[in-house]
Amino acid sequence: MIIDAHHHLWQPERGYRWLDEPGLDRLRRPYLPADLTAETTAAGVGATVLVEGGRCHPDEAAEFLGYAATTPVIARVVAWIDIGSPDVAATLAAYRRLPGGELLAGVRAQVQGEADPDYLDRAEVRHGLAAVAAAGLSFDLIIRSEQLPAAARAAYAVPELIFVLDHLGKPRIDEGDTGLRAWLGPITELAGCPNVTAKLSGLVTEAGPGWTAAALSPFVAAAVDLFGPDRLMFGSDWPVCLLRAGYRDVLDALCEALPPMTGPQRAEILGGTAARVYRLVS
Repeated sequence: MIIDAHHHLWQPERGYRWLDEPGLDRLRRPYLPADLTAETTAAGVGATVLVEGGRCHPDEAAEFLGYAATTPVIARVVAWIDIGSPDVAATLAAYRRLPGGELLAGVRAQVQGEADPDYLDRAEVRHGLAAVAAAGLSFDLIIRSEQLPAAARAAYAVPELIFVLDHLGKPRIDEGDTGLRAWLGPITELAGCPNVTAKLSGLVTEAGPGWTAAALSPFVAAAVDLFGPDRLMFGSDWPVCLLRAGYRDVLDALCEALPPMTGPQRAEILGGTAARVYRLVS
């Protein structure tokens, strides 16, 4: 089964202020479970993980868990959390009491929006990460490339927590070899942490207009070499991907960009890793 480990849903009027930025007209409309189901059915995707979308409000968790409880294809939810709050444990417990709360698999904070590249080193953040681990959940890392070193330090400091790097840390695919060299050093350090997995997601966005699967290939090949197929997973990043490509186009591009590998290895990337990390299987 193909599992899409990273997509979003939103209703812009509910507080997704980032959608007001220039150039995002294509995204500035509601994207709801029915829209998702149509895309996944057409692409042959059997299950998905719904990830917080930058609203940064706990009401979104209730909405998303409700979607998961009533939408068969949405298997798990990664909800928003203020990871620096002293109330992380209480918030997670409250999420689990919501309808669909048993489908909560992880949480994410908008670390990429923090000006401090060492934000993940802060004592209150480390305390929050430990609370996520104690709750048996994973933590998605949405970070900028300059935040990768701090992410590695956090992963080593909280070894009991599974970290999931979104979008491979946003390498500058549009810069070709220059972007690859700049990204390889910090991503290599992070990949050395055995409790870190990564998503092959958001890559067409980072590749920019006129992207090709060939442009993605060096970055995908490096990720496979560093993490191995059993620590990588496919994510569509739909509907953000619509700025560059359709849902099925993203899946096809990843399959084309993957280096030669066995069928079981490809199956890990397309579903097996996500099933384990987000506990779709026991």
